Amino acid sequence: MKAEIIAVGSELLTPYRLDTNSLFLTDQLNRLGIRVTRKVVVGDDPALLREAFREALERVELVVASGGLGPTADDLTRETVADLLGRPLIRDDAILHTIEARFQRFGRKMAEVNTRQAMVPEGAIVLPNVRGTAPGLWLEANGRIVLLLPGPPVELESLFKSEVCPRLAKRAPHVRLFTRDVRITGMPESEVEQRVAPIYTQYSEAETTILATPGEIQLHPRVWSSDAAAAEKLHDDLVKRMVFAVGENVFTTAGESLEEVVAGTLIFNRATIAVAESCTGGLVAERLTNVP
Repeated sequence: MKAEIIAVGSELLTPYRLDTNSLFLTDQLNRLGIRVTRKVVVGDDPALLREAFREALERVELVVASGGLGPTADDLTRETVADLLGRPLIRDDAILHTIEARFQRFGRKMAEVNTRQAMVPEGAIVLPNVRGTAPGLWLEANGRIVLLLPGPPVELESLFKSEVCPRLAKRAPHVRLFTRDVRITGMPESEVEQRVAPIYTQYSEAETTILATPGEIQLHPRVWSSDAAAAEKLHDDLVKRMVFAVGENVFTTAGESLEEVVAGTLIFNRATIAVAESCTGGLVAERLTNVP
């Protein structure tokens, strides 16, 4: 199964708000064996939103959207998708009562605009949102699934784990994603690539990504497989050969940070460390104390 993620909100097209939901969603979908093939950020424009959903539904079986389910005039996801699928919006009194009760618990009166959050496309499954006023929506049409989720991360993550995961797990394929995380320091990305490319290109079943981050290079081999033992064996062989090619510059094959490796070495040897810093401004001590 393939999926696309649509992050909705004009604020995500400014330098003031970062889309972290797509990172969470990609991780969760991959764990279920669902491959994310595209992500897109769309502003609060009904024409652009409609185009994004229409194109995604032509390409993949699952479309997951975050944001645009609020009570204000610029929250257009619900209306846009309903119109695209030819579904009328129907007021769900149970949702409305839940929203009213939530406001009452905080000693407030619900604003009339919140009624919009109780409007549901015909045939949609309502996904309760215990952390906010906007419920999630599960729609199916022409063999496709559309998931509409609230934008606030604390709401989206809770709702996805409790309501979406169990439903998707029943539909997801038996294929799963297996990954490894090899980290290297003291070498530039180009040299790492020169050493390991002749190795990982021999493994057609694996997709290997090289990522440069401050102070280190990361190698991420990924295998989609329904056979866990075979996938792990392939990874073992591939990682062993890459480590041999790079040498002592590899500090972990388990995705640990450099400070975690240093801390583990200190604990194993019952040793302590002291630092006196000037130009680094306390950065070494700060990174070490990040490890409990």
